[in-house]
Amino acid sequence: MRRCLQMVLVTAALFSIGWTTSWSSIHAAADAVRTVQSDFTQEKHLPILQRPLVSKGRFAYEAPGNLRWEYHAPARSILLMQGGETRRFLESQGRLVPDRSAGLAAMSVVMDQITAWLQGRFDTNQSFAAELVPGGTIVLTPTAAGMAKMIHRIELQLAAQPGAIDMVTIYEDEAAFTRLKFHNLRLNHPLEEALFREAAPHGA
Repeated sequence: MRRCLQMVLVTAALFSIGWTTSWSSIHAAADAVRTVQSDFTQEKHLPILQRPLVSKGRFAYEAPGNLRWEYHAPARSILLMQGGETRRFLESQGRLVPDRSAGLAAMSVVMDQITAWLQGRFDTNQSFAAELVPGGTIVLTPTAAGMAKMIHRIELQLAAQPGAIDMVTIYEDEAAFTRLKFHNLRLNHPLEEALFREAAPHGA
């Protein structure tokens, strides 16, 4: 009960002072977030495409490191992170089957980065230089040559709601980028543990 009261007071204070004005206020807002649930739309923009490739899904996060990242369309897949373990499931013939391909390791790295953002740790990754731009935008620029060959920069737009992200844009270069837009966001609502353990938990 005391923990809930503290979270309410911190959130109210951040609304009044503007939570995106400094790294310390961003960290404080993230510390007050225990769970996140959101739908998302992912757009892949490439110069060779007249229209972006669009995927839709939802995710659930529980601090400090439980994550469920689920695509609904055009193909269903689910990635689960819990207790340092990462598993992925792909839909095949109407069933969800484990994915044991080599690409799982790369997906794990991406999901680790997403959980870091959900924890407010935008400025602690030594692979990126972080800049906080007025208006609630964070720009991450690769510091290592190897990373810079894959990612030109990442832009994150923080939401009006403390601790939340509205949009993430990952630029491979100026013409090719992937954009994630979040909507129907819910913070600090209870989540069942099975959500991060089972691909198809009871009631899902």
